[in-house]
Order: sequence, then C-alpha cells, then structure tokens
Amino acid sequence: MTFVQLIDCKTSRFDEMNRLMDRWVQQTKGKRTATHSVIGKDRSDASHFIEIVEFPSYEEAMRNSELPETDRIFREMVALCDEMPTFTDLDVVRDEQLFTTTVRRFFELMATPGSEPPPLDEVMSEHYHDHDPARVDEAIGMDHVRRDMRVWRDGFDFEFSIEDLIAEGDRVCARWFWKGRHKGEFLGIPATGREVSMSGTTVFRCGGDGKLAEGWWEYDRLGLMEQLGALDAMER
Repeated sequence: MTFVQLIDCKTSRFDEMNRLMDRWVQQTKGKRTATHSVIGKDRSDASHFIEIVEFPSYEEAMRNSELPETDRIFREMVALCDEMPTFTDLDVVRDEQLFTTTVRRFFELMATPGSEPPPLDEVMSEHYHDHDPARVDEAIGMDHVRRDMRVWRDGFDFEFSIEDLIAEGDRVCARWFWKGRHKGEFLGIPATGREVSMSGTTVFRCGGDGKLAEGWWEYDRLGLMEQLGALDAMER
C-alpha cells in the first residue's frame, strides 16, 4: 500500500533548508526509496512549510529512514527549524492517479509480445473478479484471467490504444481500441491472417492497494467475428 509522510515545519532559513534537501537527494542517490516529494509554502505564513513525501509502502519508508544519510540530514534540518517539526504518517486509501496508472499498465501487459501471459501481480489482486458478457461463468482469480489471456494471445498479435481514462472514487472507466492480426486458432476459427479491430469499454474497481479488484467488459465481439468470416460461415 502506498505510504505518504507529511513533514510540517517552520523555518526562517528556507534557502538553507532547500540546499540541505538537495544534498540529501544527492547523497542518497540509488538508495533512497521515496518515489515523489513536494514542498508547499503556507500563503498566510511565509515561514510555514509542509513537505509531502511518497513511498511505495510503509516498509520502504522505514528502510529510507534507516539510511545513515537520512539521520544526518534530519538532525541538520531540525537545527534549521524555528521549532520541532511534526510528522504525520498516512496509508493512501484513495489515489485516482495511481488507479489510472494501474489500468494503463494492465492494458500494456496484456499486449506484451510472447506466447505466455505476463505476470499480473503488480496490477491485479489475487482474487480479481472479471465480468464478461461473452462468458457464461464469471472469472474469479488471476488463474482464470491468465487462461483467457492465453486464448487471445494464441489467436492474435494485438495491441491496445487507450482513448479515454476516467477515474472517480475507486472506479476507473477505460475506453479502448484494439487491433490485431489473426495468427492462430481462436474459438475454433483457424488462422486467417486478417487484420482486425474492435472498440470497447471496461470499468475497473480498484482495491486499497491500488490493484485491480474487479472488472466489467463491453466490446464489439460480434463485429470481430464478422471480420474473421465466422458469420458468413454460419449463414451458409
């Protein structure tokens, strides 16, 4: 779970504090686990600053604090403050930007070239629940998702382009466009070599850890089957 630390301090020596932070970044290069840092100044009090530091997890933040360079810089920072700084530790329970990044990464992984599905652990919870109107039963768990991915990957070389990503709360709606080349058997249809495409929309629910927990799919499967010539065969 993403972890954020808020450092609240007052100092009349911000220029020196700023140089100190630059030195800390330089000294901990390659060892620092912080992924993002922002410093804001209070508009009503020029001596009041808040630093927001983001880490992949609480454990990574603790590893960062145990660096000898961090300890030295902290003591120097306290000396530059007008009063003792305060620290607030936060587990991130909602991050819409994180959710959209996860969804985009999921589509990238699905289209990764290769015969075997890529690892999904970084983007999907173990008990992910998939809803697909083309399937009678609902898929629960990454193993089901991997089996479905293998069917598509065996049948096509394909790629996705994301047309829209809209996030609200723990939901992300993705409007996407898919195109591929029919290289192998797909749902009993032998390879045709045809270039095919379709559009679709997927709504994902993300968990507190930022990973995909549930998904609802809508896409033009009938149009895809028509492009593959399957409807012509049925009419005959």
